[in-house]
Amino acid sequence: MLNLLATNNPRSKALTLSNKFAIMDIQTVKLSLFQKLMVVSNPSLLQKIEKILDKEMIVGYTVDGEPLTKDAYNKRLRKAEDQIKAGNFLTQEELERESENW
Repeated sequence: MLNLLATNNPRSKALTLSNKFAIMDIQTVKLSLFQKLMVVSNPSLLQKIEKILDKEMIVGYTVDGEPLTKDAYNKRLRKAEDQIKAGNFLTQEELERESENW
């Protein structure tokens, strides 16, 4: 099993692969994985891989540029919905009045 350790920069193309390669270009890793996936015939294994990808794939970024996985995004969305239900929000008009003082 490959253990991929990405750098802090989400746009970095270099990955460290423990016990196999020192440094490998991300495009090479993708091609290697793609080739392996193309020969997999076990539906259970494909479902496991799909679940991992669904859980770990970055679907967006925070305003600070931090990557968000689907789970993290949904957690933030639920928190925002709870804040709205609790009345903790500003209307467009309130925000416009507030922004005049910036």
